[in-house]
Amino acid sequence: MNIIVSGSIAYDRIMDFPGNFSDHLLPDKLHMLNVCFMINELKENFGGTAGNIAYALSLLGERPEIVSAAGHDFEPYGNWLRENGISTEFIKIIPGELTAGAYITTDLSENQITAFNPGAMKHSSSYDFNALDPQKTIAIVAPGNLDDMYNFIKIYKQRGIRYIFDPGQSLPAWNQHQLTEMIKGAMIFISNDYELGLTMEKTRATAGDISSMAEIVITTKAEKGSTVISRQDGRLDTVDIPAVIPSTISDPTGAGDAYRAGLIKGLMMPDMGIIHAAKMGAVSASFCVEVHGTQNYSFTRQAYNKRFEAEFSTAAY
Repeated sequence: MNIIVSGSIAYDRIMDFPGNFSDHLLPDKLHMLNVCFMINELKENFGGTAGNIAYALSLLGERPEIVSAAGHDFEPYGNWLRENGISTEFIKIIPGELTAGAYITTDLSENQITAFNPGAMKHSSSYDFNALDPQKTIAIVAPGNLDDMYNFIKIYKQRGIRYIFDPGQSLPAWNQHQLTEMIKGAMIFISNDYELGLTMEKTRATAGDISSMAEIVITTKAEKGSTVISRQDGRLDTVDIPAVIPSTISDPTGAGDAYRAGLIKGLMMPDMGIIHAAKMGAVSASFCVEVHGTQNYSFTRQAYNKRFEAEFSTAAY
């Protein structure tokens, strides 16, 4: 089975400030802000929606294809992906551009200041979709280059390729017509509860309307789990999936991408169904939140099945 993961490739550069931002801001001078924060350290992690999803899929024994763009500084990230059995063949290198990067500074009160440089993500990537067998392909369209997101979905519809639409942080960029067009025909529309609300506002549609556009609608709710809405015999069936409790909670960043990877792995087992797939998503997410960084966790099949069975009384795969 082919798994096509399109979205962003990025470096996450995390910095810790040993104080509170508010102590260094003068309320009457905010109109002429000029401050400097001396940080304790900087940690560089591999990230981006496509990279995170593909990494989690590799832990689950799959070999997805990433379709994205990266900059001339991509080599360390590329080596990491290849070490984990993930092809970089379809990651387009853009000369003269840096790989997309998020620069995040966190203070002692967990306040954050983030700057994001899209870099190579400003450029479209490419892939020969005609070489794919639609019956043996699942694709996920995650936040990344906007032209790729819109055009790839058009291609998937034309070719009859099943796709998951995950608009995420790209939502503010779409107008009503574009967003509605991308949701219609999706195998799965997935978002968190805030993003679902924003989607409803931008499309001027109700949750029921969105459920009629996509075959399945999945809403993730952090520690409250997720909700799966699917059409069964002409009616809507709603199932709540509990969150899987991790051994410790260090950082929720990237848990959504890990969930999507588990979901896709579950979809590779058609006899198990969407509820089983969503449960696999919940277990994958639980491993991610146990460490800082979106690709710094790992698990074996044995450990994964043990956690799945403890929560759902059956083996995952």
